[in-house]
Amino acid sequence: MSGIDFKKLAKFSRHAPRYTSYPTAVEFKDLTPEDIIPFLQNSTKPLSLYFHLPFCRSACYFCGCNVVYTSKADKRRRYIDYLKKELEILSKYLDTNRLVRQLHFGGGTPTFFTPKELEEIYELIYSYFKNFEEDAEISVEIDPRFFSKEHMDVMKKYGVNRISFGVQDFNEETQKAVNRIQPFDLTKEAVDIARSAGINSINIDLIYGLPFQTLESFKKTLELVKKLNPDRVAVFNYAHVPWLKKGMRKIDETTLPTPEEKLKIFKYVIDFFENNGYKMVGMDHFAKPEDELFRAIEKGELHRNFQGYTTKGGADLIGIGLTSISETDDAYFQNYKDLKNYEMAIDEGKLPTFRGVILNEEDKIRKYIIMEMMANFSFDIKRFEEKFGVNFKEKFKNELNELQEFVDEGLVEIDENKIKVNKTGSLLIRNIVLPFDEYFKKMKNQKVFSKSV
Repeated sequence: MSGIDFKKLAKFSRHAPRYTSYPTAVEFKDLTPEDIIPFLQNSTKPLSLYFHLPFCRSACYFCGCNVVYTSKADKRRRYIDYLKKELEILSKYLDTNRLVRQLHFGGGTPTFFTPKELEEIYELIYSYFKNFEEDAEISVEIDPRFFSKEHMDVMKKYGVNRISFGVQDFNEETQKAVNRIQPFDLTKEAVDIARSAGINSINIDLIYGLPFQTLESFKKTLELVKKLNPDRVAVFNYAHVPWLKKGMRKIDETTLPTPEEKLKIFKYVIDFFENNGYKMVGMDHFAKPEDELFRAIEKGELHRNFQGYTTKGGADLIGIGLTSISETDDAYFQNYKDLKNYEMAIDEGKLPTFRGVILNEEDKIRKYIIMEMMANFSFDIKRFEEKFGVNFKEKFKNELNELQEFVDEGLVEIDENKIKVNKTGSLLIRNIVLPFDEYFKKMKNQKVFSKSV
């Protein structure tokens, strides 16, 4: 990675979709519960279950998630009651005997719920879904500030085998600026609890691009992460979108690192982890060579969904709870974002879906291209043509012309059989896939996207 011209790369720092949740910049439209029922009923694929537990005690200013801030126990109790009602409605349309490949708790702060409440939620889930794959991934996102041995005991009892700990940055000045004080010793204690329980897949989440971050300050954070010895690390680019997330308005933009500094940080991140026994996986993850993620990318079989990079592809993602998003081969659909409307729909005996999009054949083709390139940094043209019966270079002649600027800069190689993005180009993968996103071309003048660097 040495010899990178950061100013040259920074010129590609254009607004782009996040490409973490959706395969394109597609805009969700009104979609009724009745519209999505066929997509629940007409599939026999395995299931990936996502439960959104939305509560946090206070705001982290960098957060882009859909969160409800509260300290009231009665709100947790009420939410569990509505999860029960939602599952009862969902089970009328979804065959809960289908094989479950993944079960993931996200938030919010899932461990804001007490251990007893978490146990009740797990019991509820397993009362409906009983057919889990032998090696199913059962995972939880955890804020180490709200985690105890008692929480871990419950998770272990119900099969949790992967935990992702939110860290972001250990620099005290940065933590104060984003309203998240989390000392290293507290985080280490949380990781030790998980290791003592036999959890052999631990992920640490970091964010670069936060206030007061410099290359030197982030080097210190990385050295502390190394002491935690995680199996995987996710290093995300901070997307500053204060027009979308009010909490971000509390961040002083003058304290944010420049695009050049951010690129230097991420370049160092790549070198650091590769020099310490990890391999880069996808556009923002690192894993030890023995990890299943790394084995999958070597075979070109890595997938990306709402839970991030995974080897558990080929499943319908079903989101349960406030603001959860579901994904099938043919559609995306989302639950209400506010508690009042979410509860009102459920009280009326309806699924709490309020918007989504049904994919046409062109959407599916472009989704495949974008997700393949983002997951594996390469695209097998022959495999695509066999799958869709389309002459790739003829259909996407204009898109290939748009890629030429990246080819000219030595970031992308194109031959008869493959498109390959090199390690330097991986820093700009969101921009590299843009030519294949026809929705972005229609929406690019709208202020809804973040800078890619």
